[in-house]
Amino acid sequence: MSFDEISFTDLMASSIHDMKNSVNVQVHALEQIAHDAKARGDLEAFDSLVVVIAQAHRVNANLIQLLSLYKFGKSTYPLDIREQSVAELIAEAVAQQRSVLDFKGISVEVDCADDFDWYFDHDLMTGVLLNALNNACNYTQDKIRIAAQLQDGALVLRVEDNGPGYPAHMLEQGGVGADKGVNFFSGSTGLGFYFSAQVAHLHHNNGRRGSLTIDNGGAFGGGCFVVALP
Repeated sequence: MSFDEISFTDLMASSIHDMKNSVNVQVHALEQIAHDAKARGDLEAFDSLVVVIAQAHRVNANLIQLLSLYKFGKSTYPLDIREQSVAELIAEAVAQQRSVLDFKGISVEVDCADDFDWYFDHDLMTGVLLNALNNACNYTQDKIRIAAQLQDGALVLRVEDNGPGYPAHMLEQGGVGADKGVNFFSGSTGLGFYFSAQVAHLHHNNGRRGSLTIDNGGAFGGGCFVVALP
C-alpha cells in the first residue's frame, strides 16, 4: 500500500485508539498509587494525584468521543436506539465515574423513577452523562445532582452542580445545539459539548430531534447541563 492510499483520518483513529488504551493503563496505575498514598497517610500526595487522575479520566473520555465522532462521520457507528431503563443508565454512568467522585469527595444525588424507560442508544448516552459528570466534577464544590423526567413528550436529563455556573459568554451563545459547530480555542469543554450535541441530534422521533442546552440555576444554583430526547 502506498502512502497516498492511507487515509489520514483512519490513521488518526487508529492512533487515538492506541492512546486511549495507554491512558487506561495509566489511570489504573495512578489510582492504585493514590490509594497507597492515602493508606499510608500521605494526604498531600493523595490530593495532588486526585487532580492528575481527574484530568486523565477527562483525556480518556475525550479520546472516546473523538473515536465516536469519527464513526459518525464514516456512518459506521452501530446506532442502537431501543427502550431501556433511564435509572440504570444513570447508575452505570455514576459507577464509571465513582473513583473520581470518591477521590474528590463529591456526593451525587439522583432524582429518577426506577420504572422510567425511554428510547436511546445506551453506550452513546452513557458517554454523554460521563461528559457531563466530568465537567461537573471540575467545577462543583462538592455536590452533583442528576435528574430525569418527562417533559413535553421528551426525556429530559439534567446534570447540575453547586459550582460557579457557566460564564455569561457561553450562555449568550444560545446553548450548544448540534448545528452550532465547535470552537476548540474557546475552552476545554468544546469537544465534549460538540459530542453530546451530536449524540442528542441522532435521537429523533416524529420530526423532532434531541437537543443539548446549558444554563445556570437548578437545585444547587450552579451549572446545568440539559439533554432532551424526544
